[in-house]
Amino acid sequence: MSVITITKDNFQTEVISSDKPVLVDFWASWCGPCRMVGPIVDEIANERTDIKVAKLNVDDNGELAAAYGVMSIPTLILFKNGKLAAQMVGAQPKMAIINMIQGNHS
Repeated sequence: MSVITITKDNFQTEVISSDKPVLVDFWASWCGPCRMVGPIVDEIANERTDIKVAKLNVDDNGELAAAYGVMSIPTLILFKNGKLAAQMVGAQPKMAIINMIQGNHS
C-alpha cells in the first residue's frame, strides 16, 4: 500500500475514522533526520497491509502537529481506533518502528 499524504482536510477520514491502525510520520522537507526516516516509512508502507502509513508535513499542517504535541521531528505516531497508541521521536531504525507498530515498545 502506498503512503497517504495527510492534511487537515483528510485527517479525520484517513486517521481518526480509519478501521486499521495508522502510522503517521510528522516530517518537514528541511529536516535531515526526516529524510533518513522517509525511505524506511515508505518500505513499511509497501510491506504491510495490516496498517495504513501516512506522512504529514508539519510546515503545511502546524495545527495538527501542535494538537498531538509534536515538538521535534521526525515524530512517528501510531493511531489505533482514532487515538494515539504509541509515539517515537527522532530517526529510528526500521526494526524499532516495526516493534512500535507491533506493540513491542517499552
